Amino acid sequence: MIDPISWAHTSPYILAAFAAAYLLGSIPFGLVLTKLAGLGDVRNIGSGNIGATNVLRTGNKKLAAATLVLDGAKGAIAVLFADMYGPDIAIVAAAGALLGHLFPVWLKFRGGKGVATALGIFLALSLPVGGLACATWLLAAVLFRYSSLSALLAMAAAPLYMWWLAGPQRTEFAAAMAILVWIRHHQNIRRLIRGEESKIGFSRKG
Repeated sequence: MIDPISWAHTSPYILAAFAAAYLLGSIPFGLVLTKLAGLGDVRNIGSGNIGATNVLRTGNKKLAAATLVLDGAKGAIAVLFADMYGPDIAIVAAAGALLGHLFPVWLKFRGGKGVATALGIFLALSLPVGGLACATWLLAAVLFRYSSLSALLAMAAAPLYMWWLAGPQRTEFAAAMAILVWIRHHQNIRRLIRGEESKIGFSRKG
């Protein structure tokens, strides 16, 4: 049972870490960058998602890459900053950053699917685990050419990497993150099963 005196001392830090990480995670970089570039609202094209894959559908590879990096960075920064106050605070911040990306208050809680942010969090929690998760995504993308399938495989593998290379607390958290990201990909999973999911690639036009 949690010591009530200890909880009284730590709860303000936990709540502050979660709130700050949530606000950071909720910054919709894909939407902001496409609007600043004069490409309109990215939610009105493709899948309607604010992530890098949908930003790529605007035809601007640099914006898509920037979205990928920034969405990953906000998860990593939240964790690295919070980790200065202890591993438990880092986990709380990681949860806040991911939930902020998935359910941003600015967009009526309709956010992205969390892959880049989750990978950034994994890199900050454990560099080897994050590196292996990114490598899993890349290998799956090369082999199967489905961005969504690559993400699902990387998220499923991450808890195994955490179990191998990190402690049980982070393994459990990685599993919870993977479940959330899989749930956010429910439409992609249906399309994959039906053989209707779009592959990674570009038209020869232009």
